[in-house]
Amino acid sequence: MKYEDIENKLFIENRIKFRKLLNNNSLAIFQSNDEFPKSGDQDFPFKQNADLFYLSGIDQEKTILLIYPDCPNPMYREVLFLRQTSDQIKVWEGHKFTKLSAQKASGIQTVYWLEDFEAILHSIIAYADFIYLNINENVTSAYTIPSRDIRFIEHLKSKYPLHHYERAAPLMRQLRDTKSHEEVQLIQKACDITRDAFLRVLRFTRPGVTEYEIEAEIIHEFIRKRATGHAYPPIIASGKNANILHYGDNNQICAAGELILMDFGAEYANYNADMSRTIPVSGRFTPRQKDVYNAVLYVMKEAKTMLKPGLTAKDYNLEIGEIMTAQLVGLNLLDLKDVKAQNPAYPLYKKYFMHGISHHLGLDVHDFANRYIPFSEGNVLTCEPGIYIPEEGFGIRLENNLLLTSDGNIDLMANIPLEAEEIEEMMNSAY
Repeated sequence: MKYEDIENKLFIENRIKFRKLLNNNSLAIFQSNDEFPKSGDQDFPFKQNADLFYLSGIDQEKTILLIYPDCPNPMYREVLFLRQTSDQIKVWEGHKFTKLSAQKASGIQTVYWLEDFEAILHSIIAYADFIYLNINENVTSAYTIPSRDIRFIEHLKSKYPLHHYERAAPLMRQLRDTKSHEEVQLIQKACDITRDAFLRVLRFTRPGVTEYEIEAEIIHEFIRKRATGHAYPPIIASGKNANILHYGDNNQICAAGELILMDFGAEYANYNADMSRTIPVSGRFTPRQKDVYNAVLYVMKEAKTMLKPGLTAKDYNLEIGEIMTAQLVGLNLLDLKDVKAQNPAYPLYKKYFMHGISHHLGLDVHDFANRYIPFSEGNVLTCEPGIYIPEEGFGIRLENNLLLTSDGNIDLMANIPLEAEEIEEMMNSAY
């Protein structure tokens, strides 16, 4: 991996938390993600299953984690199963975990090769009352391809049909919702790398550059700072492209007088940053652009002030809707009479601000959490208001990442330029 080694204390503590949530005499099994073919002779870069990484720190394909706290054989209470390396693999693929290095990375002392999994599982599964299995229950996903988890569940249930099977996902949702100090430090590292890339972009951007050239500057800085790469496909949307929320072509020329809405973040050690900024191609906002920019910034500052433990996502979005409505009226985008007569179920502000204000962030960009319970201390959330005006040919979004504390929040991106005047000063000092 490009990133620096992580102390196994994080993963040891995560497994302790997980074991406390299990029923008595339960066995849990976690699978690594699939490897996906990219073409006839290549695979896409491997991305580890977030839950397996959370519990083990093992960032390698074909890995299985078995946790059985009440196993009558103490040797099998925590077991890692790894793909066995070979001289040929060393030549063609390079580093793979040895048993010793996997012990060091995970804190798990019992490590076997993958070929031993079925025999070891068979020797202990009859003593377990409950089997916890995992699938991706993140509500933002909609995969139709049977994953390694799904295929394994079908295999296990056909072989051992009389066990009581349980879902591991609700336990992982509960655990991953609250970030430990070590996790916050990893997210902060991803945010800092994202900052460095943004500063590079401010120095680089000028009329005539292309969106993909800006994207290239970003990935250059990411890799230079040991990030794995992009946390998600970057959005570099100049001019009217900013009104496409998930714009990804990144192939247009950035013209003088336009704005560029950029939404990107670094991935570091599987943890993610998620930042949005909007900058003027020419280094100066027009009066109208600055008015809209400052309206978005005002909403962001108000949103940050109210974001505390105990607040629900529903109430948060309702309050932000009212604040955004007032700003849109001030910008002459909405009429106050129409607002007073609006259907509350379909508020008029949604025409110009159609997405939510926040989402959880962590090992997934839209991290695994319960959206129907109040926010709590240790959550990391985005704050991302925007105003999109197709008829004027631009859109503006601003986004930072916030750590909730007992009495408020800490902005993990507080050191990234945000004020319009600061953006202008930095862009013009680069020329």
